[in-house]
Amino acid sequence: MDYLRSWWVRIGLGLLVIGSGPLLTVVILADIGVWPDPNPNPIGLGLLCAFTMWAAIICVAIGVVLVRRARRQPR
Repeated sequence: MDYLRSWWVRIGLGLLVIGSGPLLTVVILADIGVWPDPNPNPIGLGLLCAFTMWAAIICVAIGVVLVRRARRQPR
């Protein structure tokens, strides 16, 4: 669990949750029938998810590389 100690990984996972959370919420609520529109078209939430997803992937990748590099260094 060294990866979760990295700030890069934490920021990346946070971006993933913040960016995709609203879109997934709308999709799930529409699927179970709670959302007013049964066939929503959340363009803004989709764009938010798309932009934050790539930033999240980059942050997590940087964090993984830094953690692996720190593991290889002799103590």
